[in-house]
Amino acid sequence: MTTISPHPESRSLPHVPVVVVGAGPAGLTVGTLLRDAGIDCVVLETESRETVETRPRAGVLEEWAVRALERRGLAGRIVERAQAHTACEFRFGGEAYRFPYEELTGRHHYVYPQPLLVADLAREFVDVRGGDARFSVRDVELHDLETDRPSVSYTCSRTGQQRLLLCDFVVGADGAQGVSRAAIPEGAVRIARHDYGVGWLSLLVEAPPSSDCVVFGIHPNGFAGHMARSPEVTRYYLQCPPGDSPHHWTHTRVWHELRTRLEAAGRPPLTEGPLIEKRVLDLHDYVVEPMTYGRLFLAGDAAHLVAPIAAKGLNLALHDAFLLGDALAAYLTGGDGEGLDRYSETGLRRVWDYQEFSQWLSDVYHGTSGGDPFRAGTTLARLRRLFTSPAAAAAFAEQYLGTAAHY
Repeated sequence: MTTISPHPESRSLPHVPVVVVGAGPAGLTVGTLLRDAGIDCVVLETESRETVETRPRAGVLEEWAVRALERRGLAGRIVERAQAHTACEFRFGGEAYRFPYEELTGRHHYVYPQPLLVADLAREFVDVRGGDARFSVRDVELHDLETDRPSVSYTCSRTGQQRLLLCDFVVGADGAQGVSRAAIPEGAVRIARHDYGVGWLSLLVEAPPSSDCVVFGIHPNGFAGHMARSPEVTRYYLQCPPGDSPHHWTHTRVWHELRTRLEAAGRPPLTEGPLIEKRVLDLHDYVVEPMTYGRLFLAGDAAHLVAPIAAKGLNLALHDAFLLGDALAAYLTGGDGEGLDRYSETGLRRVWDYQEFSQWLSDVYHGTSGGDPFRAGTTLARLRRLFTSPAAAAAFAEQYLGTAAHY
């Protein structure tokens, strides 16, 4: 359909093929893929570059995602510096059960803190490839998304002047609270949401990891998780009531519950240290369908949020970025619109698969803590099956690693 440009004086306004809103993993990856294809774009970010490169975020990368970054020349530091994890461990009933997924599949995970990945991607986009990233902007607004000439306005923090960029496409990669998803009119997309009714106390501890792998504690007191972040810092999770306050969790209480929920025969005691972060996450998911509106394409948490239960969010953001960056490049360099037409449908297949796995894993994590003996019994049956049935182990490993042949 032919539409009339809403900007009659458009020749006098700056134009760029793509404006990317958000300088997280998805936005910076899309920007870099476009630069590599010779396509100009502008990345707008409301936070400073220092903030986006240092704010704590997830740190588990699936191997397929790292290989995809490698093919695009974006994974050099990951391969050099990341920890390769080859197994995880479930602890329940006072025993530890190691799940060696690399032995089963030949695949592994990488543990690489997201701030380091963002810093790598920002360096590649801005410093190496000369990309245009504008940090600390304010008052970002998206306009005329349903036309063939959308635009994005913002206020420059340095000059205080409002600026307008005309473009052909907008990539909304500014997270769950950003302006991109909010710019879609009510009723234009469906937002499917799921609340788990569970909270997690998210902790960063200044102490080395207490295990060489990720540990899941399934306990009547509630779930506990142990995830290495670096040789000096460890991420822990403790199940708590939704809406709980971090102030209710003193140093003494935190370590008592961690020791209780993660205790297992033959395993060393936890290495304690100062709590350098405490926040409560009310676990929920959502999915926006479709992940497009007019000339706006959503990516990452702007399009879908998956609770940290299965450590899938960062991987989904990168998957979106690969699909969208390649599709935009194909259209803008050669007029091939198939990738853009199929972007939402293709991306959502993996999104929904990961959401289903997160929901299944939540039932396992939290199934013994609700006081329901029937649910506790079926939860323990699921866990035992992982270690007695090769078919169950193979299915779990495929979902845990994201290695299904087709989504």
